Amino acid sequence: MKSFYIFGISLLLICGCAQKKEIEPDKSLKFAEEIAELKEYFQIPGLAVSVQKNEEIVYRDYLGYANAEQQIKLDSTVLFPIASLTKVFSGVLTLKMAEQGKLSLDDSLKTYFPEAGVNDSILIKHILSHTSQGEIGKKFYYSSRFGALTAVLEKASGKSFEVLMNEEIFEPLGLENTYLLKDSLQVVQNKLKIAQPYRIDNGVEKGFIDYGFSSSAGIVTNLTDLRIFNQALDDNMLLNEASKKLMFTGVDENLPYGYGIFSQQFEGIKLIWAYGQYDCYSSLLLKIPSKKITLTLLANNNLMSDPARLIYGDATASLFVLSFLKNYVFAIEDMELFETPEIHGNQNFVNQNFCRKKLLSQALAASFMARFDQNKIKASTALLNTIFSKYPNYLEYADINLLHNLTFLKDVAFFKELGEFTTFDTHIETIGAKLLMEDINNPYLHLYMGTYHDRKGNLERAKYHFEHIVNAINFSKNWYTSEASNWLKGHEE
Repeated sequence: MKSFYIFGISLLLICGCAQKKEIEPDKSLKFAEEIAELKEYFQIPGLAVSVQKNEEIVYRDYLGYANAEQQIKLDSTVLFPIASLTKVFSGVLTLKMAEQGKLSLDDSLKTYFPEAGVNDSILIKHILSHTSQGEIGKKFYYSSRFGALTAVLEKASGKSFEVLMNEEIFEPLGLENTYLLKDSLQVVQNKLKIAQPYRIDNGVEKGFIDYGFSSSAGIVTNLTDLRIFNQALDDNMLLNEASKKLMFTGVDENLPYGYGIFSQQFEGIKLIWAYGQYDCYSSLLLKIPSKKITLTLLANNNLMSDPARLIYGDATASLFVLSFLKNYVFAIEDMELFETPEIHGNQNFVNQNFCRKKLLSQALAASFMARFDQNKIKASTALLNTIFSKYPNYLEYADINLLHNLTFLKDVAFFKELGEFTTFDTHIETIGAKLLMEDINNPYLHLYMGTYHDRKGNLERAKYHFEHIVNAINFSKNWYTSEASNWLKGHEE
């Protein structure tokens, strides 16, 4: 059965590649144009992209370089570290172990870590869904606790995580280009052709590869193998239909994360997705089950993921995602991906929600890129002014991404010594108050508002927010904990 399945996948790869230019050429043409724009905008040296509909590749391309210094073009043989996209594989493994009766999602984590003082109420499903922090099972907060599944899977199966991954996923699917990346010796011994890592600071600079693996991260692969994995998931070759549905739902369908993968609704369409982000790599897998279409992206810097702040759980904050949705799902042919505020102000699109989301995502991206180009401060500000003018009831659509955008502009102005940036202070205070009322324990909200009040010189209000982070019950320490703790230590009386 497995051998036949692998043969079938191989045949589909051949047929898909042969037909890719014949299927929906207009959509692919516009998408290709916008992907090239995005690659340039985010200064990505190499970008691999694939769109798979039903069982066929409707678009695939390799843009730029695997190694920019040596002018080595990116191609299908190049591998990418996919960082947290590994969580999807780990989610599948966990649900497979549940199918086999080797564990239950309702097992207490304490069963596997009896000496660690783990809260009895934290179950495997809470770790798998990033709902183990704060009020357990109620809120999504992306957490490093996901890595605990490494030991859970090993104890439940009696096998090492590496052996389990190979036996349950890599080998049955014939993934010949997919590895758990251990160290540089493995790269040499297996002659792995990994895309050169890059980072943006003073222009494009050489970066580094993150070695080591766990249930959270560590897989290196390519588009070909990710397509096989994705198709196997669709065809219930990895999980049965009930387990797959559970994976795509999680503990609460109203939360943005299922089991090992994100799940959200946008414009009446369910998006199932995951992303990866190292310091020098980024990746994305986006599935639209109702349309049987999937987008896969791999990049050798982190700017395909980082500017969109995907960690908050909204795929549509990404311009890459919006380009895909605009062209392949909603067929909004008359809407440009990148617009000036002046152009947008004179247009009235039927889908105003999509239009607003696109402008918000463009403003968010511009604020992030302002770290490297101060002109982007003006661009983000102009876009935000257009949004608030055209859609004045901003509290109706305000979210953590918008707050991040507004406060990040202040931060960039502060660190670039451009003077106090007060343009959106009223928006920051009202949006911050609204979001904290809805999610009082969110550490990111407290960090943004604490930093905002610190910049304004209101130390008491800043102290309140930073203390909330440090004193939070049932939250693992993170970088924001260190930021808050350092601020409090620096302002002791």
